[in-house]
Amino acid sequence: MFDLPVAVDLRTAARALGIASTTAYRLIREDEFPCPVLRVGRKYRIPTTELMRALGIEDRPVYSVDLELDTDSPGAGC
Repeated sequence: MFDLPVAVDLRTAARALGIASTTAYRLIREDEFPCPVLRVGRKYRIPTTELMRALGIEDRPVYSVDLELDTDSPGAGC
């Protein structure tokens, strides 16, 4: 998900949400789509950060280890 562009097309968003494209279009018409939708000409675009938020995914990678070194801890700087 972190390699996606700033906004994705409706089919990509629907697949990520686990719904069919026809269901996605219906949800948009009923103003029930789970995240904000942008209309660009005749096409729909869904901001990737909003899609990730709807999926419960952080908008940045989460690491199991803190990447910053703690300079106050014993053994730091070894």
